Amino acid sequence: MNSRLAPDVYLGVATVSDVDGGPGEPLVVMRRMPEDRRLSTLVHAGVPLSGEISRLARVLAAFHAAAERGPHVDAEGAVAALSARWEASFAQVDEVGAEVVPAEARAEISRRTRDFLAGRAELFASRLARGRIVDGHGDLLADDIFLLDDGPRVLDCLEFDDHLRRLDGLDDLAFLAMDLERLGRPDLGTLLLDRYAEYSGDPAPASLRAHYIAYRAFVRVKVACLRHAQGDPSAAAEALAYTDIVLRHLRRGAVRLVLVGGLPGSGKTTIAGRIADELGAVLVSSDRVRKELAGLDPRQHVPAPYRSGIYSPEHTERTYTEMLHRAGELLSRGEPVVLDASWSAAAERDLAGKLAERTRSTLVPLRCTAPAAVTDGRLRTRSASLSDADPVIAHAMAADEEPWPQASDVDTSGTPDAALTEALRIAETV
Repeated sequence: MNSRLAPDVYLGVATVSDVDGGPGEPLVVMRRMPEDRRLSTLVHAGVPLSGEISRLARVLAAFHAAAERGPHVDAEGAVAALSARWEASFAQVDEVGAEVVPAEARAEISRRTRDFLAGRAELFASRLARGRIVDGHGDLLADDIFLLDDGPRVLDCLEFDDHLRRLDGLDDLAFLAMDLERLGRPDLGTLLLDRYAEYSGDPAPASLRAHYIAYRAFVRVKVACLRHAQGDPSAAAEALAYTDIVLRHLRRGAVRLVLVGGLPGSGKTTIAGRIADELGAVLVSSDRVRKELAGLDPRQHVPAPYRSGIYSPEHTERTYTEMLHRAGELLSRGEPVVLDASWSAAAERDLAGKLAERTRSTLVPLRCTAPAAVTDGRLRTRSASLSDADPVIAHAMAADEEPWPQASDVDTSGTPDAALTEALRIAETV
């Protein structure tokens, strides 16, 4: 199994016996690797490694491209199998690590994990359909990788259990990305995954990357807790360090449905676009969808009296229905979504809330606000907006706006950077 990635290191099997001619002991014959070229050693030494990491990502992408596939392999990459592995680890950590890992952290980890798995059936089905489940390495650690002048040598695969070695290729790489983060070089882990995505043509969303890194870190939490229970007091700090990695990535990888609402001129469209950029989310705008449904160029201005034309209640309902339909498809594939609309009606917000519940996504309702003098000034001077609203329509909408107590207000009267910082603070703490 190990000769797949290091054929000139694993040389064969020899039999060693004692001088009395007793029964022989079979031993693997290996070429000794230079200690100073061990990846973990190079990381600790601060050696520049971007080129070497890119080379390693290419080797692993080629390895996965040629790896064994089939129904027996796919079964281990299905969401049910992944969920079972998580649940087994939860049970073990609860049993042996209750004194080490705080109950609050364990509860958050299990909640976020179960939400992700339950709401992403389409994402995991697509991984199977695209042949992303492979008989891989299963135990990629920086201690077992040597970066030689003629290319990397990757040793010590998980050979004792075929089931644990059959996994999503991204899951395989996530182990090493997690290990590099543990060594203080998360940037190298990110580079590894970026280059692997490029070389393997893998379109996986960032949320799946984060999930697999969290999974690999939680396995190390479990191992550390077991060591602690067996009498190793130093393992407690290690378990907590890995727990921090788990939580960081589960929070970062949360699939969010962000509603960015507010009256015309409140700055919601500007903030929505910047939030989407920062979160790596897909932006869906009511101004654009509304005109697409009417067969219009989104840049075409078609002003109309309040609640008439393409702004009639019927067309508005169609617009929100289509926005939520698109959002649902994206969320189920693990893509976070930002919905830019006024969200002035409680019924529309209720539908968004139900969508978040159905897809087990994190709902983040934001309402952009600014003084009337500021919003009126923006409406009178803007030129590049897709919206057709003017101050008269804005005042009419304000009179009809229904209370939104669940939303967090974002003051946009200052700089866009200040508003973005506040919006991201809210989004990332939900």
